[in-house]
Amino acid sequence: MKFGIVGLSGVVVNFAVFWVCINGMGLASVRSNIVATVIAIATNYLGYRYWLYRERDAASRKREITLFLVYSGIGMLIETGVLGFSVYVLRLDSHFEQIGAKVIGLAVATVFRFVSYRTWVFKAVPEPAAAPVQQPTVPAQQPAAQAERMLAAEQIRYASAE
Repeated sequence: MKFGIVGLSGVVVNFAVFWVCINGMGLASVRSNIVATVIAIATNYLGYRYWLYRERDAASRKREITLFLVYSGIGMLIETGVLGFSVYVLRLDSHFEQIGAKVIGLAVATVFRFVSYRTWVFKAVPEPAAAPVQQPTVPAQQPAAQAERMLAAEQIRYASAE
């Protein structure tokens, strides 16, 4: 669920910046896509690192950032490749056709990113070894006696504090 929220926010950033670059700034579709994807990668990293995968191993942050950028870059190449193929080979170059190609490329790239981030970038922290379970010193037949001793200890602590 959290991956979807961070990813959706990245998609919104990606499409908003793409639309501004292509319509407001007049950039070509591939350049617009690269600018939009780089900005979305930066915002997604912050969401993944500090919200979604915050409990994951952060001991090697340099390794994590490097892998994140590598896999994000591969995802950007997938997305840009689909867009470029659509625009320059299939000649689907209206703004809405470009958005459609971007959606398809982004879907394929998102699957790739999800698997790679979870598997290689934000590795799970190994579970600590379970501590041996201590057996109670009071036999199980006398839980009331154990509870009375605990209450007596609490009363002594409160009495000495006053």
